[in-house]
Amino acid sequence: MNRSTHLGALMMLSLASVLFAAASPAGAVTLKECSALYQAAKKNGTLNGQDWRAFRASQCPAGPTDSPPDSAAGQVDAVSEPASQPASQAVAAGGTLPAFPTAIDPRYASEKPARARLHTCADAYHAAKKAGTLNGLRWIQKGGGFYSLCNKGLKKQA
Repeated sequence: MNRSTHLGALMMLSLASVLFAAASPAGAVTLKECSALYQAAKKNGTLNGQDWRAFRASQCPAGPTDSPPDSAAGQVDAVSEPASQPASQAVAAGGTLPAFPTAIDPRYASEKPARARLHTCADAYHAAKKAGTLNGLRWIQKGGGFYSLCNKGLKKQA
């Protein structure tokens, strides 16, 4: 790459970053904009050995976000649920795990093993939910939900 091409690429990159900073509120750069800058620098060979993380930290300091406009920033999504604790943390915090089935329900014996475990665990989950013995355990959650724990137990029995 000759010197004039290199200088031209730097000028275009600088101009692009100034334009993006001016167009964004408080100099914030979205992740898409930061990615476009990275790809342009990569194409022009002006990364100077930086990887994506280093480039993002140096060229997009406002913390690139894909957040909605400021008018929606204060609104809370009514559908979102609070993050639940992993099952191991729930037990450590004094909660007890519900009783899991130890064998496939005979009603589902003719189904494929995975589907039989799914239906057996679903029945046990609904029964525990109705009885109020879930102790905050959800069907699927980070760290192992009801289905994950139940499925592991049934696989061991098989």
